[in-house]
Amino acid sequence: MTVLASKQCLAKPFLKWAGGKTQLLDEIEHRLPEDLKTGDIDTYIELFVGGGAVFFCIAQKYKSIKHFCLFDINEDLVNCYNAVKHDVESLIAELKSLQSKFFAFSESEQEQFYFDIRKRFNSEKLSGFETKTAAKLIFLNKTCYNGLYRVNRNNEFNVPFGHYRNPTICDVENLLAASEVLRKVQILCGDFENSDKYINEKTFVYLDPPYRPISPTASFTSYSKDDFIERDQIRLAEFCRRIDAKGAKFLLSNSDPKNEDPRDHFFDDQYNGFKSDTVKAIRAINCIGAGRGAINELIITNYQAGDQ
Repeated sequence: MTVLASKQCLAKPFLKWAGGKTQLLDEIEHRLPEDLKTGDIDTYIELFVGGGAVFFCIAQKYKSIKHFCLFDINEDLVNCYNAVKHDVESLIAELKSLQSKFFAFSESEQEQFYFDIRKRFNSEKLSGFETKTAAKLIFLNKTCYNGLYRVNRNNEFNVPFGHYRNPTICDVENLLAASEVLRKVQILCGDFENSDKYINEKTFVYLDPPYRPISPTASFTSYSKDDFIERDQIRLAEFCRRIDAKGAKFLLSNSDPKNEDPRDHFFDDQYNGFKSDTVKAIRAINCIGAGRGAINELIITNYQAGDQ
């Protein structure tokens, strides 16, 4: 029997993701283009989808959008999204089984079980990502340290165990709701420049790349086996100018290098001519506990919005 999501359950991210935008949704919504609100934009494209907080918000709030396209370079992430989209009931069954086994163990046994699943996940994805592999990814995401996704140069997931007392591993209602939203979405794996052919003057593009590190201890760009480095940030800025030249609207978020060095004008230079706002966010990715807390982040647009 097909299980339906509750109409009262609004879909939200089903994965925790470094740099997720749930906490900045109000700031981002406040800066959405008026064309999106009036229905003059009919296509939404998100690059570097990650947890998808902005996507889920926009997809459920702005009904005039007819076309959705999500991109990410992380193949495991894209395959997991497609499993939620196409095979959510099997995914839930597999995830419930993992959850049941996990909670039957003592804490030390849970840690060993985690490492067993991590090893099996890395082995399975090499031979073809399936729904059971997607379930393992969600399980690892909910039980690993800080909800990180990190891989080594061999593309092996290598995040340690998180030692959480009662993690929510299988959120059935949200997975069903997310699947329902994703049915109308094209989900593609590839570099952000591959989105070029989908963009026209009736498109809104949201970009949330791996952040440019604000300090050596805050550096975290290993979402795939190939890091997103400075030259990629420059390439992305050039791509944003191509988006602008097509007559499309874009909103980009990134770290503010002035948190560490007030003389660092990297983004001022790269996005010269566009609108840039500074907002507060909580930094959680730092190997030094004292280095976590409220910092400035940037929101850059090629349009004026609201009373900004």
